[in-house]
Amino acid sequence: MPGKLQPDVLRSNVLDFTGALRDDLLVGGGIGEDAALIRVPDGILVAASDPVTGADKNAGSLLVHINANDVACKGADPSWLIVTLIVPDSMGASYIAGVMREIHETCERMNIAIAGGHTELTDRYEQPVISGTMLGITRHELSTRKIREGDIILATGHSGLEGMSIIANDRPDLFTGIFTPEEMGTIRSWGGDLSVVEPARILRDFARYMHDPTEGGINGALYEMQEGSTFGIELYRESIPVSPLTLRAADSLGFDPFNLISSGMLIAVIPPDKVRDAQAILEAHGITSGVIGRFIDGEKLTLSTHEELWGILSRV
Repeated sequence: MPGKLQPDVLRSNVLDFTGALRDDLLVGGGIGEDAALIRVPDGILVAASDPVTGADKNAGSLLVHINANDVACKGADPSWLIVTLIVPDSMGASYIAGVMREIHETCERMNIAIAGGHTELTDRYEQPVISGTMLGITRHELSTRKIREGDIILATGHSGLEGMSIIANDRPDLFTGIFTPEEMGTIRSWGGDLSVVEPARILRDFARYMHDPTEGGINGALYEMQEGSTFGIELYRESIPVSPLTLRAADSLGFDPFNLISSGMLIAVIPPDKVRDAQAILEAHGITSGVIGRFIDGEKLTLSTHEELWGILSRV
């Protein structure tokens, strides 16, 4: 099945192969760990790598945001980006220039330097391969291993916003008869809300762990958090933020909005005594947040990691 490897397949085919053991690798590959933590003389180097696979439009901007989000979720300021572009020869250098211009403009706004990478034209692929590696420095060591019983799960943003914006931009025909032109404009605009760098920067002094729900949506993210920790989750599903527009689309097209890719949403695990202060600072910066659950010493939730976007985009 296309998409991210299921956790059991990932463990046996990827995560069992770790190379040399090094004391300076604090956090490596793992379920729920989207960035590595490496001890360096000036602190902790955060390194994250992700491709863009589900979007045609705004791919360059999206590449920056998804990689910056993973670094920010580890408590670092995204600072350096390495870009890999492998593009079908038929698309030519002009396509490369368009993607790189988007990447440049997004990085410039976020104070991120493009540090290098690899670019080529090929006759081996029909679709471009667009991938990035983001680096940043932190003094925090955020990990699923830090989660404790009773910790609160805080969420910003809303479920499925990335997937909805991709559908509206790349397959607007699927939304015909569901939304007005004004509502379509609103959904497309969510493509500008995919960064969690600001709320992550605010919450990094409070959090034990942070995660942005990408492929698999919030259900997938919560599953990864459970697998990475030793605890279950008491989930307040009715408190998960989701737009009425997303709910309308889910009802009309028959998909689960909690399994729709959700870059732009941030989940933070906060000790109970710090939640009020954390939410107050978010509110002072105009960022809405809500408590959607807590970690318990009990049975783990059954949660699907299935991503809805691929099936939606393939509809005829």
